[in-house]
Amino acid sequence: MKYKAYTAQIEIDETAGILFGKVLDIKDVITFKGSTVEELEQEFHNSIDDYLEWCTELGEEPDKPFSGKLPFRTTTERHRQIYLAAKKANKSINSWMDDVLAEAVDY
Repeated sequence: MKYKAYTAQIEIDETAGILFGKVLDIKDVITFKGSTVEELEQEFHNSIDDYLEWCTELGEEPDKPFSGKLPFRTTTERHRQIYLAAKKANKSINSWMDDVLAEAVDY
């Protein structure tokens, strides 16, 4: 489930007869629950909106899911191989790695 760039993981508590969720990808904890999918989705939206409003009231920046920066360390030999592969593809290392990683996660 996604809303305003935030992603939630949904689970079912069969014993309690409820659906519940938790927002992923951020340090702050945002949870919500509902009896139906529609109610759960509304509560997810409400929780995100409340979180963003609360951050504004406190004068703090809300935690964002991802920055788009991915630190990467490798060996000098692998770095050379990556550089050569990117050059062969006529791309920057970042662009080449983004394409290769996108292919890997799309399997």
